Amino acid sequence: MLDAVRQGRGGDVPGLLTALDAAGRKAAVPELKRLRKEVRGWDWGRWRAQQRVRGALRIAGAGCITGAAAAADWIGGRDFQESGDGGRAVLGVLSGRDRAWLTEVTRRLAERPTVAEEEYALVHGLVLLTGCPAPATDAYVRGWTGEVTGRDLLARLRRDPQTPVLVPRLLDLTEAPEPVTWQTAAGQDGHWPSALAALAGEGLLDRAALLDTCAARLLRGGRPRDLRLPLALLQLLGATEEERRARIPDWLGMAADGPSPVAAYAQEVLAGLALEGGLPVRELAELSGSVLFRTEKKLVRAQLTLLAKVLRREPGAAAELLPVVTDAFGHEDTAIQERALKLVGRHLGDVDERVREELAGAAALLSPVHRAAAAGVFGAEACGEALPYEEVLPPVPEPRPVAAAAGTVAELVEELVALVRRPGEPEEFERALDGLVRHARGDRAGLTAAVRETFGDTYWMNDSRHVTQGLIGLPVVIAAVAGAVSPSRIHDGRRMTTASCGHAGLGGVVEARLWEAAWLVVTESPVPFLLATPTVHTGALDPKVLVERLRAYRDAGVDPAPVDLAQALLRVRKAGPMARAAAGEAAALGTRAGERLADWLTADVSLTPAVRFVSRGPDVRSRRWWLADRIVVAVRERRAIREEFPPVFQWLGGETAESAHRCRHWSEQQRPQWPAVLPDDRETLAVWLLPLVTDGAEWDYRGTAWGLTALAEGDGPVGPAVRAAIAVGLGSRHAEDRLTAVDALLVLAARGELDAAALGERLATLMAEGTVKPNRLADAARTAAATGAYGTVWAVLAELLPGVLAAPKPVRGAGDLLAVAAECVERCGAAGVVPGLAEAAARSGSSQAVTQARRLLSALGHGGDQAAS
Repeated sequence: MLDAVRQGRGGDVPGLLTALDAAGRKAAVPELKRLRKEVRGWDWGRWRAQQRVRGALRIAGAGCITGAAAAADWIGGRDFQESGDGGRAVLGVLSGRDRAWLTEVTRRLAERPTVAEEEYALVHGLVLLTGCPAPATDAYVRGWTGEVTGRDLLARLRRDPQTPVLVPRLLDLTEAPEPVTWQTAAGQDGHWPSALAALAGEGLLDRAALLDTCAARLLRGGRPRDLRLPLALLQLLGATEEERRARIPDWLGMAADGPSPVAAYAQEVLAGLALEGGLPVRELAELSGSVLFRTEKKLVRAQLTLLAKVLRREPGAAAELLPVVTDAFGHEDTAIQERALKLVGRHLGDVDERVREELAGAAALLSPVHRAAAAGVFGAEACGEALPYEEVLPPVPEPRPVAAAAGTVAELVEELVALVRRPGEPEEFERALDGLVRHARGDRAGLTAAVRETFGDTYWMNDSRHVTQGLIGLPVVIAAVAGAVSPSRIHDGRRMTTASCGHAGLGGVVEARLWEAAWLVVTESPVPFLLATPTVHTGALDPKVLVERLRAYRDAGVDPAPVDLAQALLRVRKAGPMARAAAGEAAALGTRAGERLADWLTADVSLTPAVRFVSRGPDVRSRRWWLADRIVVAVRERRAIREEFPPVFQWLGGETAESAHRCRHWSEQQRPQWPAVLPDDRETLAVWLLPLVTDGAEWDYRGTAWGLTALAEGDGPVGPAVRAAIAVGLGSRHAEDRLTAVDALLVLAARGELDAAALGERLATLMAEGTVKPNRLADAARTAAATGAYGTVWAVLAELLPGVLAAPKPVRGAGDLLAVAAECVERCGAAGVVPGLAEAAARSGSSQAVTQARRLLSALGHGGDQAAS
């Protein structure tokens, strides 16, 4: 039997097992375990044989192992699931086992997500073999869903005795299986909601229980795709009036917190009850308060329409409903504000003085454009006078000091465990890297023992291929400490040359520092600590601190490591009197490193690269269509970098001609550390981050604006490259990236470093060529303005609107931009002339663009209704 397993003859194993008695099977288990461990270490050249042997091992272990827990662990092993064995042979060798034993194995396998879902046939076979109830685990339900989905779905569900048990669990899943989210037409074969509704009609499924389950799942919320099945089924089941009344609290919860499709359905149900007299006024007020706070204009308009109908029929409800209507006074859409104000005005006579005062107090939420109308409704005295405008900007972020490296080996190892699991913040990475070098010098034996014990079972400590074929990050240094990486590999890692692009350059510096640290550890270098460890969270390094570190090196007779010193120079703060004083102290050290620091501190403040964009090509197929293909960079030549910095930094030393930089480095695991490479030179950093940011605007990538925070909080001049990065970030496809760009814009404004006019000009260019979409920019601008930075946002929009208004064809989304601009002017009281605005306002029609152009023109002409402070 063991020979058959070694040769991968899985088909022969069941027959050979029958010839073994209990003692023989038990005796085979240790050898099977040993062979399994051996097979794990086979290289890729033997993958076919590896799969065959694993299949045979799984069958043999299932037949030999006696404990239910151990058998489930063996059968459900991840390595066996890739062996290609469908489970039939395993079921065969298990068929003669005790039923109670098999039931326990079945339960344990069903609780293993990958087994129950990916090998549903095996677990289901065990269910049939034992006669135990169908497991209701999430993974088993997913596996069942994939098995029954397809042609004749309704017939399959009807035949399957598991259907009544598993359908409620399917409806309750937090993440819906892919097949049930397919948007096929109702009634089509394979349409899950139609099939389940039909089974409920036949009585195979409990209709009332389905209604409760669907309602409960929708109340929990989640992604729209995960709610498609319960929502569609709820609609197809068609709740009766009595059932709708009984679930009023459920509908209220869905309307308040559900995704748009769910909220719209709940609103429709409740609106029907309200118009039929089946919804008490208190519940209608609760519904209205929830919906009017939502951002979806369609839902808000529908609710205002419903309230108008109810108030027309029941004027006595005005005292309870009108205060809720005023919640719409603060809506971002001024048309909705106007509609709510008119509704309040129509029924103001139906409330007493106390309620009128409450309603008048809410008028402060209205946009200034409605102040005159509000005064007409409530009276000028009731509305009060507008307060002088005051720009609100966020507090300037304070640099956070980087804590000293861990004081003990135990503390360091604890930090390393966390950082190996996730990248961590740059300051955490820096502390850990410095700690490895410090403790390797101070307690090499203790550190080696600790990392071997903690990381001994990781793949990169047990397989040298991972160290020789692309291991990156802190594991490089950890493996070096443990002796798991050869000196020759470290030597190769240190031989890094000029990068092919900025992305590889930033990542290459981080990797070079890691390999250099590994070299310091392996060679037992006398370096006591790293020079480049930053003093604040941005990655910047205090010049006085660097001088003291170099003094300690001098006193110890230690020469700096080349990459470490170069990174320290790039990080040191070069502006201000402290830098000038530090330059003198550095020169007085009498060392070459001190001289280099002194020269660096007294040189130009920035590398000051020039960046421009080549004109867009004729069509999408052109190699000059996407913005990332058209970024052209010219870095000033810097002799100090060319002659004295290691090769990995040469991309910063300048080029003889401009060059376009196009690349893809999506797999960079060291990306969080990139900004800390150039914390004192935002313009240079922005140049190399630009391609990533542009991909967030032109493609469907998320998280591409992460570097903008570092640009806003870093040091060095703010110029065209930083503004270009912020501009593109404001046009990102995903809201979270736009929000990051908004935060960066506001921080720059708070620091007094934002050239709003220049940013507006860049945005105008990017909009004209299509990289930045007006609707996305309008959303970002609205978000920024809502923080209280109306003047800042207007200063940006004022520069880009002339281009939008002068476009040969109407710009889609121009109305949204004009609406934000009008809101800003009304709030901050700006005045002036926008070229093309008068002509746009004079056009016929009532489109959003024309309406908002007129509104903006009026606001500029009157200087708003508020005096600028």
